[in-house]
Amino acid sequence: MTDDQPLFLEVGEDARRIAVRVTQGASEPGRPGVLWCGGFLSDMRGTKAEALAEWGARTGRRVVRFDYSGHGESAGAFEEGTISRWTQDALAVFDRFCQGPQVIVGSSMGGWIALLIARALAARGPRPAAAPSLAALVLIAPAPDFTEELMWKAMPDDVRAAILHDGVWMRPSDYGPAQPITRRLIEDGRSNLVLGAPFPVGCPVRILQGVADPDVPWQHAVRLVSCLAEDDVVLTLIKDGDHRLSRPEDLERIIAAVEDVA
Repeated sequence: MTDDQPLFLEVGEDARRIAVRVTQGASEPGRPGVLWCGGFLSDMRGTKAEALAEWGARTGRRVVRFDYSGHGESAGAFEEGTISRWTQDALAVFDRFCQGPQVIVGSSMGGWIALLIARALAARGPRPAAAPSLAALVLIAPAPDFTEELMWKAMPDDVRAAILHDGVWMRPSDYGPAQPITRRLIEDGRSNLVLGAPFPVGCPVRILQGVADPDVPWQHAVRLVSCLAEDDVVLTLIKDGDHRLSRPEDLERIIAAVEDVA
């Protein structure tokens, strides 16, 4: 199995086709594999995901990456997507393609998805020894609760009214075409909030956050740290770092963070 061509997994009652790429490697005791969870309207062929896949090929690590429904090479309309739906995609990929202990690397929205995976795995309770398990989280500019904290609360009244009335608002983006923000996305996000009271994730956590990030303020990462009940949580603030954290020096930091917990 290689990542030359995507594999496909059917997920959910609508059997949506989720595209997956696997960089082959050994997930042996002491050498966890990696699951990549990308960001909002990102895909698994981005700079950070490709860098992780190249690292996996070079070091013999199994790296699994995928596109959420409505993203990249996966099927489905983006406008139908929600945090619950994309978390379901991620959990299905985790269960089907991951082997042994896993470091989940989540970027931006993927950081929120990674935390929701951790919560879902904890709710399942003890699992068979052969089942994939959570070894650590590496979160890059994590955006938990972003639909509420970074979108809805920051929107002017007329935009909120448009979302409630029309069901969608086209949000201008610095990264490409305008982004459809749906009422479904906002309302579903409220059922997946994680910030607030402390919560355990059951594993080490490494967070990389740019201080110059215009999309996710560094204070958001600090708030997340205050909510994590684990002792082994390290937040690295990158003074000149932006939201993407895709410069060569940023990629080196990400790989180093993965190697630190893997």
